[in-house]
Amino acid sequence: MEREKLLTYLNRFLKCDEFNDICPNGLQVEGKKEIKKIVSGVSACVELFEKALALNADTVLVHHGIIWNFERPVYQGSYKKRVKILLENDLNLLAYHLPLDAHEIVGNNIQIAKQLELLDIQPFGDYKGTAIGFSGEIEPISRKKFFNRIKTLINENALIFPYGPEKIRTVGIISGAAQKEIQQAVLKGLDVYITGEVSEHIMHYAREEGIHFVAAGHYATERYGIIALSRHLKSKFNIEVEFVDIPNPV
Repeated sequence: MEREKLLTYLNRFLKCDEFNDICPNGLQVEGKKEIKKIVSGVSACVELFEKALALNADTVLVHHGIIWNFERPVYQGSYKKRVKILLENDLNLLAYHLPLDAHEIVGNNIQIAKQLELLDIQPFGDYKGTAIGFSGEIEPISRKKFFNRIKTLINENALIFPYGPEKIRTVGIISGAAQKEIQQAVLKGLDVYITGEVSEHIMHYAREEGIHFVAAGHYATERYGIIALSRHLKSKFNIEVEFVDIPNPV
């Protein structure tokens, strides 16, 4: 399919115009106009680009791209190598950050909510005026069973601060590096808050506020969206899309 047709569809489907993001969503590096195969992954990196070439892809679709508002790298070292591989091989790089966290069908957070079998799922977690996460309810379950569910379904190495109630009923989810948003979970009166990463001060805050905190891994919590989006595109356009897993312990 034509690259511009795909970009138009993704920008509309993921509602990119609704987000005040820290990166450009959509096309980050221009490659071939006609797309025959897409390789998807969580984060743009040399390893992913090399695997995309080995799989004869002309487009790479990721959640974390290579252009960020807080970073202005010069073209040297690993950054030069990333850009060089893309340009020399005419590879398109497409990246969708917050739109892929927040989407109500293929987003990271809704996918995790469904994995955990949450009910009455509602938007949760304000970021610059837009909700990017979800909260929901669950049939009352012991914290031990719920934490085991997280370790089985999301990440066996999840870091857990078990300072909430013995029985869990309400859960909030914002994938990635949203540890500070635990404050919004506390204000909402949730029993558990799930994100990807954790900062040192969070343990004390969780204990003092009486809430369970789960850092289930940035990578582990953000695999879901790109996988779901890949399946969606494959079904919608009958185009070849292959997810490449490059595990990251963070």
